[in-house]
Amino acid sequence: MHATNTLAEADRLMTICNSCRYCEGLCAVFPAMEMRREFLDGDLNYLANLCHSCGACYHDCQFSPPHEFSVNVPKVLAQVRADSYAAYAWPTGLAPMFEKNGLKISLVAALSIAVFIAGFVGVHDPAALFGQHAGNFYRLMPHNTMAAIFGAVFLYAIVAMVMGIRNFWKNIGEPAATLTQGGSLWQAMKDASTLRYLDGGGVGCMNDSERPTDNRRRYHHFTFYGFMLCFASTSIATLYHYVLGRHAPYPWYDLPVVLGTIGGIGLVIGPIGLLMAKKDRDPALVDESRKGMDVAFLVMLLATGASGLALLVLRDTSAMGLLLSLHLGVVFALFVTMPYGKFVHGIYRFLVLVRYAKEKRMLEMGEA
Repeated sequence: MHATNTLAEADRLMTICNSCRYCEGLCAVFPAMEMRREFLDGDLNYLANLCHSCGACYHDCQFSPPHEFSVNVPKVLAQVRADSYAAYAWPTGLAPMFEKNGLKISLVAALSIAVFIAGFVGVHDPAALFGQHAGNFYRLMPHNTMAAIFGAVFLYAIVAMVMGIRNFWKNIGEPAATLTQGGSLWQAMKDASTLRYLDGGGVGCMNDSERPTDNRRRYHHFTFYGFMLCFASTSIATLYHYVLGRHAPYPWYDLPVVLGTIGGIGLVIGPIGLLMAKKDRDPALVDESRKGMDVAFLVMLLATGASGLALLVLRDTSAMGLLLSLHLGVVFALFVTMPYGKFVHGIYRFLVLVRYAKEKRMLEMGEA
């Protein structure tokens, strides 16, 4: 017995696929499936997060709809994957609130924080909100106050995600010792950083038709590396402030600004591309009822990149105060919603790639 009907359907499909094995060369899901003769809930959640939704198996499958077997692996595993976000989330009660209203909650949170910051500053010091301060953000909000507020919400996001990761790792039945295996970690890092399994076995991702392209992989790269560059920019700026005593604003050629600018551009191009790809995606592959947090996460990343770039360009003007309020509101909402949507999928996917690398190596050693 499975916990949900979706998991039971995933079990049915994996049983059929395990008998056929036509798609075993397309991605990591099918070789990992072949190592099993039965599928517990943890195994199915493992396989679902190992799936990159390239769509190749749907178009290659002789049993896909309208065949009576109705095998649609990408869609069903997407449903299992979306369920896993809620199943492992911490605190558990918050997950359903974000599931169907993710975009609305994210936008309301972002605008509420932005209005609160702008209103608070405007009432107490209108000159700070509408004045020109040569890019000095701390004229609007002291550095220590900003660090305390956003440090606290970031810490909450980290704790919530760590608890979710713990729940996920325990449920798929993998020992903690796996995460200390250097070879498995290195292989997973290579596979994740290149999105190796988003190529449909080498031909590319099938998004809106049977014609494969690498567009989704490119947009994922823009998004991921853009986010990482922005994170590196913030980390280096923190090092400058607390260790080197160098306080913002920094000139355009300094490392935090250069990294933040390139990262911000990535966070505009990548999410726009992924949103367009999601809009054009073949409806047969889409879990329509659970797109809320996926779209919300992309929109918040896009808003983060766009507001950050606008703030950089206009930081020496009187628009800085309002733009900074908006940017801080967006970042706050992004941190709050991180543990309950698409962001955790990136972490779960890395973890399952570690497990797959271990299993694959053990299989190869056994055959040798």
